[in-house]
Amino acid sequence: MTAESPVRQDVSEARRLDASDSVPTQRANFHIPTDGSGSEVLYFAGNSLGLQPRAAAGYVAELLEDWQSLGVDGHFRGRTPWYTYHEVFKAQGARLVGADPDDGEVVMMNSLTINLHLLLTSFYRPAGRRTKLLMETPAFPSDIYCVQSHMRARGLDPDTHLIEIGPREGDDCIHPDDVVAAIEQAGDTLATIMIGGVNFLTGQVFDMASITEAGHRAGAMVGFDLAHAVGNIELHLHDWGVDFAAWCSYKYLNAGPGAIAGAFVHANHGGNPDLQRLAGWWGNDPDTRFRMHLEDTFLPVRSADAWQVSNPPILSMAPLRASLDLFDSVGMPALHERSIRMTRFLRRQLEAVPGCPWRILTPEDSHGAQLSIVVDADASRTFDHIARTGVVADFRPPDVIRVAPAPLYNTFEECHRFASIMEAAFAGVEGT
Repeated sequence: MTAESPVRQDVSEARRLDASDSVPTQRANFHIPTDGSGSEVLYFAGNSLGLQPRAAAGYVAELLEDWQSLGVDGHFRGRTPWYTYHEVFKAQGARLVGADPDDGEVVMMNSLTINLHLLLTSFYRPAGRRTKLLMETPAFPSDIYCVQSHMRARGLDPDTHLIEIGPREGDDCIHPDDVVAAIEQAGDTLATIMIGGVNFLTGQVFDMASITEAGHRAGAMVGFDLAHAVGNIELHLHDWGVDFAAWCSYKYLNAGPGAIAGAFVHANHGGNPDLQRLAGWWGNDPDTRFRMHLEDTFLPVRSADAWQVSNPPILSMAPLRASLDLFDSVGMPALHERSIRMTRFLRRQLEAVPGCPWRILTPEDSHGAQLSIVVDADASRTFDHIARTGVVADFRPPDVIRVAPAPLYNTFEECHRFASIMEAAFAGVEGT
């Protein structure tokens, strides 16, 4: 007995799903780009750069007005004082990633790879037999460069001390059992695990709870790059016992290009003043931070804030407030459920195209908002063709088109439209 083939739905079904969904779209709260004719584009690139929340301009304007009227006094007299501005994200950030807000496990700071460097300084401490670090392949290139540079700085050869776990031959994604097996095999040679919570290329969601448990059994520190996970899937970092994590906020979090990033440090470590780290004045105890030349010894605040090294870029933080307000208004559990419904609908529409010349890399049972589509024909020309029809997506050479129906602002009707465009685009490419 074979499974039934997917059925291509009429657009009316997509509209019915939009009208009846238990989590209404927040589309009206975002600026949607338009094409040359003034029509809204089909924006499926939220996994690369999220759209601008309409409220972002107001938060930025408030800062500019306070700077204009208060000057340096904005640090303490601004409507949202700059001195404690990063603290406005403690509760929202904790809800976003499943952290403990009372223990200050989340801080918004720097950019993603800088945060990874700072965290690896603390959580990759090779010694004796325990020198190896495990990560997935393919991993995002910046993660690879970061890890390799830490090894070389410690006099270690990445070819010897870096363990990379990849898909089995003939598979697109990594088998969950293979990650745990690699951890167990490394045993007491393993110092640290650092894996992308959601793989940037395939969209595969890793079982972070099981990885963390296996890593701790082996005596290793466990951390995750959450660039493609945060704002995309439900996270429970504190309960899972994750040691550290970092993420950017310009993708699903819609905070703008090069926006402020985030970091998580479990309370088990945040309160440890003896943990090795790179220090700077903004990680100092805030009660002594402005004593300047009177304090010549670093006294870390007992939270993730201690990993800050410089005063935060306030203007970069402002747009994130607008986005997190929307995440809070809906809640990550509800958004994740909407995302799964929408992505599965898109998958069914794509797979129902007769003789579809593509396959989907992303696993059916472990995904978020992203689908990675491998095009069998000339993928580059196919991508160019759909771009000319008003689709904004992402192409990864040689043959992967990544699309991400973001649950905050995309719709089921847009998913249906994309499948129709893909079908017509391939016919157009074949006919050129």
